[in-house]
Parts: sequence; C-alpha cells; structure tokens
Amino acid sequence: MLNFIKNFRADEDGAVTVDWVVLTAAVVGLGIVVLNSISENAKGTADNIATAVGEAGTNIQSSTAGND
Repeated sequence: MLNFIKNFRADEDGAVTVDWVVLTAAVVGLGIVVLNSISENAKGTADNIATAVGEAGTNIQSSTAGND
C-alpha cells in the first residue's frame, strides 16, 4: 500500500492537462473582467458617435433641401 501511495504521488500523468485547464480558466476570467470594465464606456461612445452621425446627416439634408 505504501508503494502505491508513493507511485501515485510521483505520477505526473495528467498534470499538464490540469495546468492547461487552470490557465484557460484564468484567461477567460481575465477576458470577462476586461469586457465588463470597458463595456459601459464603449456603449456610451457608440451612442455619442450615432448621435453625431445622425445630426450630421440631418444638417446635410437641411442644407441641400433648397437646392432642388
């Protein structure tokens, strides 16, 4: 029984798989944190751009409306 425990403790098969699972989970977690931290600012910036483009289109239409 003691030999079985020593062999089990020394066996490294599957250790690389565990390392990859932990590393992948850390990368995914970091990605989620980054996306959550920038999502509000990105949405606000996109809304500002949409408003500016809409206003620019309205200004172009109103300035060319009398030139028909």
